[in-house]
Amino acid sequence: MKTIENIDTRRSIKHYDAEHVMPEADLAELIRLTKLAPSSFNMQNYRLLVVRDKDLRQQIRAAAWDQAQVTDASVLFIMCADLNAHNEDPAKYWGHAPQEVQDILGPMIQPFYDGNEQLIRDEAIRSSALAGMTLMLAARDLGYDSCPMIGFDGEAVAKLVNLPAEYIISFMIPVGKKSQEAWDRGARLADDEVVSYDTF
Repeated sequence: MKTIENIDTRRSIKHYDAEHVMPEADLAELIRLTKLAPSSFNMQNYRLLVVRDKDLRQQIRAAAWDQAQVTDASVLFIMCADLNAHNEDPAKYWGHAPQEVQDILGPMIQPFYDGNEQLIRDEAIRSSALAGMTLMLAARDLGYDSCPMIGFDGEAVAKLVNLPAEYIISFMIPVGKKSQEAWDRGARLADDEVVSYDTF
C-alpha cells in the first residue's frame, strides 16, 4: 500500500497534458475506488459528474476564470451531492445488513435530518469532500494528478450541466497527466496553531 506516499506526494497540479486520454479501465477503477468513501448512514449522497465533452468543458472553463486545467486534464469531475438522499428507502443503504441492524438504523435516517437544512447541506458537503479526497488519492495511486477547485461560478456551471434541483455542487477535480511540476509546497502551519488535545 502506498497511502502514505500518495499523501506525501499529492499536489494540486494546474498544468496537464491535453493530449492524454484516460483509458476506460482507469476511469472505471477511479470511480470504483471513489465510491468506497465513507458517508453518514451509508447514504452515499455524493454524486460524481464525469465531464469529458470538449465543448462543454470549454464552456465550464469560461465560467472558471479561464483556468486551463478544466479543459487540459484528461477528465473533469464535478463533485456534487443529493440533498434528498435521506428521504430514500433505507433498504437502499442497509439492505445488505442483518435484519436487526436494518431495524435500528433504517428508521433513524429521515428523522435525523428532517427539518434541519443546515445539517443536510453540511452532510452533503462532508460526503462529497470525503469522496473527493478518496478520488484524488486513488488517482495518485493510478499514476494521475489532480487539483481540487472552487474557483468557478457555481450557478453558471450548474446551468451548463443541467444540475438537478435537489443537487448542489461542492467542488471540481480535474484529473490527468501533469505537464509541469507544482510549485514548492507551502509550509504547514505549526502544530500549536492547528492541533489541540481534549479541549480548546
